[in-house]
Amino acid sequence: MKTNVLSKLGRRTALPPISWLMQTALTRPKLISLAAGFTDNAALPVEISRKLLNDILRSSKTGQPALQYGITAGENNLRGLTAKHLHKLDFQSFSSSSSTSSLKNKARMTLKDEAEYEKNYSPERVIITGGSQQLLYMTLEALCDEGDIILVEDPTYFVFLSILQSRGIKARGVKLEPDGIDLADLEKVLLRLKKSGELRRVKALYLVTYFQNPTGATTSFAKKSAALKLLKKFERAAGHPIYLLEDAAYRELRFDHGEDMPTALTLPGAKDRVIYTGTYSKPYAPGARVGFGILPEPLFTTVQRIKGNHDFGTANLLQQLLAGALSSGLYDQHVAKVQKNYARKARVMKQALAEHFPASVEIWESGGGLYSLWV
Repeated sequence: MKTNVLSKLGRRTALPPISWLMQTALTRPKLISLAAGFTDNAALPVEISRKLLNDILRSSKTGQPALQYGITAGENNLRGLTAKHLHKLDFQSFSSSSSTSSLKNKARMTLKDEAEYEKNYSPERVIITGGSQQLLYMTLEALCDEGDIILVEDPTYFVFLSILQSRGIKARGVKLEPDGIDLADLEKVLLRLKKSGELRRVKALYLVTYFQNPTGATTSFAKKSAALKLLKKFERAAGHPIYLLEDAAYRELRFDHGEDMPTALTLPGAKDRVIYTGTYSKPYAPGARVGFGILPEPLFTTVQRIKGNHDFGTANLLQQLLAGALSSGLYDQHVAKVQKNYARKARVMKQALAEHFPASVEIWESGGGLYSLWV
C-alpha cells in the first residue's frame, strides 16, 4: 500500500512498543510480564467500583448527567477534588520531610504570601484527560514543532520516546542517578546545546519523578529545585521559557516508610514553569482511564483547545466514578490496600533476586511503584 498520501506524521509514526507488549500480556494469561506496567488484577477495585456506579446510576438525577457529554477541561467537581488531593499530598510531605526544611523556608519567604502559593493548586489550572498519556501527547502538541528538543532522563519512559518519535521531536538524554537526574550532566547538556546553537529548540525537561519507569529512581526535592533553577538560567539564551515537565504517575504507590517528596509545584516560580501530570490509572484502575494535569498559561488554554479537537471531554461516567471514590474516602482506602499488596510482591521479588542472582549484580531498590527493583 502506498504511503505517499499520508502526512509526514502519518508516515513517521511507528507502532509503539507498548501496544505489542500489552497485547502479548493480555493474550497470554500465564505470562508474567515485567515490561508493560500492568497493575495487579487481584488489586483492582471491583466491589468499590460496583458500589459507586450503582450509586451514580440509581436515579435519573445522577445517572443522566453521568451518561451525558461533559466539559472539555473536565468535570468541575473532579477538578476540585483533584486539586485538593494534590494539595493534601504535597503539604503532608512538605511538612514531614526533613530534606526539604531549608528549601521549604526559602520557598515560603520567596512567595509573596500564602494565597499566592495556593494558586498553584487552583482547580482552574487542572485539566482532566484520558489518562496521563493523553496529557503528555497534547502538551507536546501544544509546545513543540518538528525538530524541537526535549531533555529526558537516560533511561526514560519508553512510551514517551514513542510520542517524541511520532511528532519528529528530538530527545537528548541526561544521566540518571538513584536520587534523580545528574545535575552536572544536565548543565553539560545545556551548555553543549547552547554552543551548537540548538538551545533555542529546547522546550522542556521531562522527569518521571517518583519510582521512575524503568529504574524506580525517585527524584529528590533538592534536585527538582536545582533542575528548575538551571532551566531558568538558560532561558535567556534560549529566548523562551524552558519548562519542567513532572510526570508523577507512580507517586501514590509508595510502600516503604521513607519520606515522600513534594512535587515541583511547591517550588518558587512553579506556577509559570512547572507542567505537572498525574493519573488515577495506576493507583485506582487503568480501565477507568482518567488522568490529570496542572499547567501554566499559555499552555493550559492551548491544551484545552487541542483537547476540544481530540475528544471535547474525557468520558464523563469515568470522571463521576473517580469523583465518587475521592469524595467518599474509598479511593484512599483502596490505595492503602494496593500499597500493601505491592510491598508483599516486592519482598518476594527481592528475596528471589538475593537467592538466584550473583552478588556482582547491582540493584536499585525504590520502595514503591511498579518498577521497584532495577537490576
